[in-house]
Amino acid sequence: MTISGVCGSTRGKCMNVLVTTTQLVPALAKVLLYGLGDVFPIENIYSATKIGKESCFERIVSRFGKKVTYVVIGDGRDEEFAAKQHNMPFWRISNHGDLVSLHQALELDFL
Repeated sequence: MTISGVCGSTRGKCMNVLVTTTQLVPALAKVLLYGLGDVFPIENIYSATKIGKESCFERIVSRFGKKVTYVVIGDGRDEEFAAKQHNMPFWRISNHGDLVSLHQALELDFL
């Protein structure tokens, strides 16, 4: 699963975008089951099952534009590769400590 953060000129205009290799309906079910519907609105959930993560990233950039800040958060090489292809920073999450570090980086406006 890949989580892409999309931010405008101020942190208050941030939104979360989910890119997953899970098919769309099961992905939506998981988001709702885990109570993440407020974090990931349905229009911000992309399935890379048939088109790949790079194509999803292209669609996201096409939708939100190039004048925003993107941060790709994930645990796999495909997310990292897609992020690099689009010149987006990548934050690897392997354990809880990585999430804590991400939170601190966001709080300090490093990303």
